[in-house]
Order: sequence, then structure tokens, then C-alpha cells
Amino acid sequence: MAWAKGFWKWLKALPHAIVAALKRMPMLTRIILGAIVLILIAIIITLANPNWNWARGIVSSIASGKLHRPVAIEGNLRVHLFSFTPSATVGGLKIAEPDWALKTGKTQHVADIQNLAVQTELLPLFIGRLVLPRLEVTKPNVFLYQDAQGRANWDFSDGTKKGEPTKLPPIKNFIIRDGTIVFNSMQRGITFKGTVNAHETATANRQAFQLTGDGNLNGKVFELEAAGGPLLNIRTDRPYPLEIKARAGNTYLTATGQVTRPFNLGQLTGNVAVNGGNLADLYYLTGLTLPNTPAYRISAKVTRDERIYHINGINGKVGGSDLHGALKVELQKDGRPYLIGELASKSLDFQDLGAVFGATAANTPQGADVTATPSGASTSRRLLPDAPLDVARVRGMDADVTYKAISVRATPNLPMRAVSLGVDLKKGLLNLNPIDISFPQGRLQGTAKIDARTDTQTNTIDLRLTNVRLQDFVPYFRGRPPAEGSLSARVQATGTGNSVHKAASTANGQVAIVMPDGTVRQSLAELMGVNPTKGVFLLLSKSKKETPIRCGVANFKLTNGVLQSQQLVLDTEVVQVTGKGTINLANERLDLVLKGKPKKFRLTHVNAPIIIGGNLAAPKFGIDPKPAIVQGGLAVVFQTVLPFVNLDYAKNANCAALEGTARAKGAR
Repeated sequence: MAWAKGFWKWLKALPHAIVAALKRMPMLTRIILGAIVLILIAIIITLANPNWNWARGIVSSIASGKLHRPVAIEGNLRVHLFSFTPSATVGGLKIAEPDWALKTGKTQHVADIQNLAVQTELLPLFIGRLVLPRLEVTKPNVFLYQDAQGRANWDFSDGTKKGEPTKLPPIKNFIIRDGTIVFNSMQRGITFKGTVNAHETATANRQAFQLTGDGNLNGKVFELEAAGGPLLNIRTDRPYPLEIKARAGNTYLTATGQVTRPFNLGQLTGNVAVNGGNLADLYYLTGLTLPNTPAYRISAKVTRDERIYHINGINGKVGGSDLHGALKVELQKDGRPYLIGELASKSLDFQDLGAVFGATAANTPQGADVTATPSGASTSRRLLPDAPLDVARVRGMDADVTYKAISVRATPNLPMRAVSLGVDLKKGLLNLNPIDISFPQGRLQGTAKIDARTDTQTNTIDLRLTNVRLQDFVPYFRGRPPAEGSLSARVQATGTGNSVHKAASTANGQVAIVMPDGTVRQSLAELMGVNPTKGVFLLLSKSKKETPIRCGVANFKLTNGVLQSQQLVLDTEVVQVTGKGTINLANERLDLVLKGKPKKFRLTHVNAPIIIGGNLAAPKFGIDPKPAIVQGGLAVVFQTVLPFVNLDYAKNANCAALEGTARAKGAR
């Protein structure tokens, strides 16, 4: 072909033309061009030489800047550059601790790798994409540390904000040989040491990828096992299967799922099942602040999308109560989790609520390794639990969660029908709003606030009990309730302390109970008036005769944990009972005196008041041989207590009439 012959002729003449051109150039120009050519040849020879030890300092410096900590290469650096799959081998790679960890005396390295071999594809680099055909790590020793404030040495950010989830480039073949990993979290009380291997193929005795180890979690044995398929020929558009099993004491967790985008640990999904003795113990595994509970068994589907975890299809039992719903956990910029969602129970066992406030739950199995009674809970006979609230945990998480129980299995004398609760937690300020509990008639509504933002925890409650039936709460006597009628009450109190008992022991506020109408067994009314003959006769005769209750009021001022009666009055057609005394919430002692005055002359009337002593959990009743001091100022009761309880004063004619009588007596 003519054009080929012409091209060949031109090519043969090219060297002569170049030589001729060089001869025409000045000597200085020829020297400069020659030097440039020699430098290029030297660079090519240098880059083609696999021994790159001369570049160890440069590579280490670049890596140190990217990871914000010292990185050193103490072994050989071998590079094969001129290939469609350039590769490098690094020996003795060491990644140091961050500055804050070094200041605490940590001298070991975050990672100490005997040998690291990496291979990349050349063509994708021209479009800014990194693809690794092979990554082989030999004898990596990794030490992960988290201090009590939550700072982690695996966070490679610059410190201005938390690092993003780990995202590795696509790796087709990933091999790990004889790896060890040590994890120590001061914040969660975890120590763990394990081995990790990723082989080319799975065998009959082991998975291709396997992480196993054990340690200690808050004083309990901790075991972890993770397994997966071969890390060979991995495609980024196909999920990588993974199984995890963990045990801490008697808390067991299993997860079967996938890394939806392999090597991007910010994209995970799986089915998780967990069971144990107390949901609060999951804090050590998850970092979530959960309430104390009895034994539980729960399953859910968990999906991670970068900094957000979706927990859907929650299904299980906590004690004797079922639990369902969905939650979302968002990792905030400061690293604290934000829990959002809705939970519900078709049937709530009231006994399970005791563990939330620190009492031992009845549904906790005997012989459990981890009980539902939190550390620090009192074992003495107290009605008010003394289990401390972990303030650090409360500050470590935000939350906005609602809970509803459609029905409640409660004790016969606490006939709860449904429960609705809202939980709002922001930087240590916990608000329970609303608190809404319904009964066969009437309901309990209100709010509670726990302020744990400072060292002195402040607790505030405002609860209203409206229009409930007394007969729903008192035990039956000979087939009938001893008293019937509507009842309303209100509690306002503020106290300090990290437990229910401590908060009550320091509380200030007011407690008031009003019974605007009702009936009571006449036998009991006569006995309250200390009319033994009439009362005992009616009891022995099994009389069901009732007498109307015109009005009843109990008003207490709460000061430093002591309830001091301001007004105590129960007015019936046959007797009017007044009283005074105190209830000490610190030692839970009762010291009340009731004085009954019959409205008709009784020959056998004994002028001796009834005393109520003992403690809140076991009251004791008796007769005081010393006459009681008559309590005055009954008219004040109705001017102060009824508005506080929020009763319609105008509609309570009996209480209004009793006020008029009290005013008339006070004017004499």
C-alpha cells in the first residue's frame, strides 16, 4: 500500500531529521534537553524498580495527614507501577494512637500490620474510581479503645465532627491471615479480645470469614462470633451475607443479615433476635438508654442507612407483656443517639412496671443470671423503690418515644384499663408527657420531669386523678365494698435525688384528695366514731346498711419529704371524722390520728381517737387512750383544696354545706 510505504520512509528519516534539528540548536539548548531526557529516563527506571524504600517517608507523611495521627512504615515498601493492575506491598505498617489517647498514656498502636499487599485497577483511576482486585492483610493486630467520654481511637476525623461510617473501596478478593483484635470501651464497660481470618474458601470446619473472641462486659462473660462467606469475587451490587452471635451474661443476641453494599459498613440490613434478663443491659451493646425491665425476648428487622438505624417489626414479650412497634435511631453530630418511634402493647401486665422504677418484677424467672433488680436497688421492705438512675446514660441519648397499652392486666384493687405515655429526652432533660391512665371510671393524667442536666437531679410531678370510683380500689368486705363514691385527687411535688425514694424524701409540694359524695357501711362509720356497741352489733349482724358520705377531704402539705396534714375530714350522716398527723416519705412511717364525733348521743361512745401507724407497705391501726386535739379551720378546706384538685365547687352541695357548718362553728 502506498500510504504505508510513505509512512515507513518518513519514520526512517525521522532520526536524521531530529539529529539535524539538534545540530542547528544552540549548545545550551541541547544541554538542557539532554538533562531533561536523562531525568525522565532516571524517573522511569526508578519507578520501574520495585524497591520503593526511598519513598517510605513520603507515603507515611501523606497517610499521617489523612488519618490525623502518625503513620510509619518500618518494613520494605515494594511497588509494581507499570501494569494495568499496579500493586504495592507494605511491611511493618504501624498506625499510632490519636493525640488525646497518647496523653492518657496509651502507647500501643491502633494497628500494627506485619504485611499489607494491595492491588488496584489502572483504568478506573482515570475517572476517579478506586477498585481493588486484591487486598491481603497478614497478621494485623488491631487495638480499639473508647474512653469514658465516648472518644474512640478508630475515629479518623479531624475532631471537629464525628467520622462517617467506614466505607472501603470495592474489593474483589479480601484476605486476612492470623488477625487479632482487642476492643476496650471504658464508656460501656467492655473488654474483648478475638481473632479474625478471611480465607479464600470455606471449609467443613469453618466459614471463609470468621471473627471469634471473648472478654468481659460489665463484669459478665462476653462472647462474640461473626461469620460470612468467602471475600472473593465480591460485587458491589450484590449483598454480602453475615451472621453474628453475641452473649453477655444471660443476654443473647443473634443477627442474620447482609452488607447491602459490600465494604460499605454504613449499609446493613438483617433480622435481629435478643433475649435476656433486663433491657437496660443492652446499653453495653447498643449505647441506647433503655428502662429496667423483667426478662424479655424481642425480635426485629434492623436496617442501617449511614447514620440512621431503622428498627422495624418489633415483636416480643417483656415479662408478661407483649411489645410491638417501630423505632429509629439517628446518630447526631455529637455522636449521641436520638431514639424516635412508637411502641405498643395489646396487653400490659401491671407487675412489669415495677422494674421500671427499680422494684423486683414478679415476672423475672427464678435463678436468672441477671435479675431485673438494678444495681443499687434497696432490698428492704419499702414501697418507694431506691434504685438509682444512671445520670450519665440519660445525658448520653436523646429520645422522642410514645407508648400505648390497649389493655392492662392489673391487681383487683388497681383496675387500670389503658395506658398512654410520651417520653421526650433532650440532653439530660426527661419529660414524661402525657401520662394518661384510664380506669373503669375516671383517669389519672399529668406530667413528670427529670432534670439530669446538672449534678443535682431535680424531679417534678403534677398528677390529677379525676372522677374515679372508690369501690374499684378497695377490697370487698363480705361480698360488697365497704365504701362507694367518686374520688378526685392531685399531687404536685418537686424533689431532688436519683431514685424515686430519694426524690420523695426531699420533696416539697401538696397532696390533696376529695370525695364529694358516696356511701359507707354504717358499721364502719360507727366504729370510726369509736361507738363500739353500735358498730360491733352491725358487724356481727352482717348488716349491709349504708350511710351517705356528705364530703371527704384529705389535704397534705409536703415539706422536705414529710406530708403534714392541713385538713383531714370525712363527714357522714352518723359521724364526722377529723384528723391530723404526718407521713414521712424518707422512712415511710405513718403517724396519723383520727377523731370521730357521733352526730347523735351514744351511751357507749368512747372519747378515744384512732391511730394509724406502721409504714406505707404495712399500716397498723389502733386506739389512742389519749384524747385527740380537735382540728379547727375546716372552712379553709373548701376554699383551698377544691380549686387545687380542680373540682367544680358549685356542684358539690354537700361539701358546701359542710363549709357553712364549719364557718358557723368558727364564729362561736
